[in-house]
Amino acid sequence: MQLEEVLELSAERVPNKTALVCGDRRLTYLEVDRECARLAHALMASGVERGDRVAVYLDNSVEAVLSIFGILRAGAVFLVVNPTTKSEKLTYILNNCRARTLITHAKKLDLIRSCWEQTPHLESVVIAGGVPPPGRHGTKQVRSLEDFLAEHGPSDRSLAKRCIDIDLAALIYTSGSTGHPKGVMMTHLNMVTAARSITQYLENTSDDIILSALPLSFDYGLYQVIMGFLTGATIVLEPSFAYPQLIVNRLLSEHVTGFPLVPTMAAMLLQMKGLGPGRFPRLRYITNTAAALPPAHIERLRAMFPNTAIYSMYGLTECKRVAYLPPNQLTIRPTSVGKAIPNTEVYIVDERGERVGPGTVGELVVRGTHVMKGYWERPEETDRVLKPGPLPGERVLYTGDLFRMDADGYLYFVGRKDDIIKTRGEKVSPREVEAALYSLPEVKEAVVVGVSDPILGQAIKAVVVLAQDATLTERDVMRHCAARLEDFMVPKSVEFRSSLPKTSTGKISRRDLDIPVEAS
Repeated sequence: MQLEEVLELSAERVPNKTALVCGDRRLTYLEVDRECARLAHALMASGVERGDRVAVYLDNSVEAVLSIFGILRAGAVFLVVNPTTKSEKLTYILNNCRARTLITHAKKLDLIRSCWEQTPHLESVVIAGGVPPPGRHGTKQVRSLEDFLAEHGPSDRSLAKRCIDIDLAALIYTSGSTGHPKGVMMTHLNMVTAARSITQYLENTSDDIILSALPLSFDYGLYQVIMGFLTGATIVLEPSFAYPQLIVNRLLSEHVTGFPLVPTMAAMLLQMKGLGPGRFPRLRYITNTAAALPPAHIERLRAMFPNTAIYSMYGLTECKRVAYLPPNQLTIRPTSVGKAIPNTEVYIVDERGERVGPGTVGELVVRGTHVMKGYWERPEETDRVLKPGPLPGERVLYTGDLFRMDADGYLYFVGRKDDIIKTRGEKVSPREVEAALYSLPEVKEAVVVGVSDPILGQAIKAVVVLAQDATLTERDVMRHCAARLEDFMVPKSVEFRSSLPKTSTGKISRRDLDIPVEAS
């Protein structure tokens, strides 16, 4: 099954059902499918071949969704670039994958112009939301989306298949250790397999209405659309979570049943006034990934949404999703990220690559058809994470994340290999200290890092954002941690900030904290 068929099959089954809601626009499955076919015809007529890369540089919008599935229908490979990406990084990505066509918005035209001379492979720029200067600009053909479709795109929906399921469907760019982003290669089979597995444990049906304020450049956001189209559900696509009250209003007005979150969004919700229990009777489930929710936040969310199932999950771009915690296990295993998703095997290995038993910390390994093909044109980095598996000829994913597993197969995240703090000869997981910090009601956000210390090796430093109108001192925080953690785990210093740096996916960025090497 090719990825674009998740849309096509739903358009056959439920053509008149609402597929996509964005702002004041509402499109049925038939309308979405028809517009995607028009774009696919236009792309092919303009010279896009099977396997060519086409970049989408748009905010969450109807045009972004149509672009993704139109590219797939044309047999090409899509990549969604975060709409906040600046010129230098955009240039690198377009050159790295040798994108042939770029679909973007008129408001980004000035930024894109600065890339034109440095992107020799880019032949065509298609502009949504405005009228660009007509004709050719240097080596680039620039057209409005409307003109592009009118010139090349017939209304007929029939298109011969150009791909099979082991062909590439997408490149998903993720942070790299070299400072340059890496293109994660995902096939049609990878992505359909992942979507089927996730919708299985979430029990998604065509009755679901899923609201996503996550960027489509983030695989968590992208898969909300894929999963919705796979099951014939309705997707309510929001541009961002910048205005939480608007999201809350939308949850109510659209009778939303599914709501994906990241921890930053959860923290913002928990700070809002007037969200008492029972406000969202239609909300069937909430999911969380990107980083684990602190147990204190889980309890507060359960109180706020007493009739809503809350799924803690763990995944990474290289295989989309790894584990989920069934909601009935939240009380029993509040710090677990769950067990392997359907049709996936996970196990933990030591430094020699040998499997370890329950309770032993080691690197998590993932085995399944959703594991990426590799990093785009980075064979050495691919070989570092994709290694021989149990069967001859197969490769499995070494995640670089440290976990332990209990006797029932539930996973507990310990930290990234390079996140572990070594202090006083002991190993400390930042996540465990952060959980203690989050159990303080006055703490809105927190991150823990190790800083160089001549006596301890590394000292534990906490960086904290307080809730509005909250007052805490460094001594208050240390006293609280000392009551909950072993003495070597208590932060040696606490820094208060008004905000913490975030990645484009809303995760706190340790790399951008700008903390001096020496302990304060």
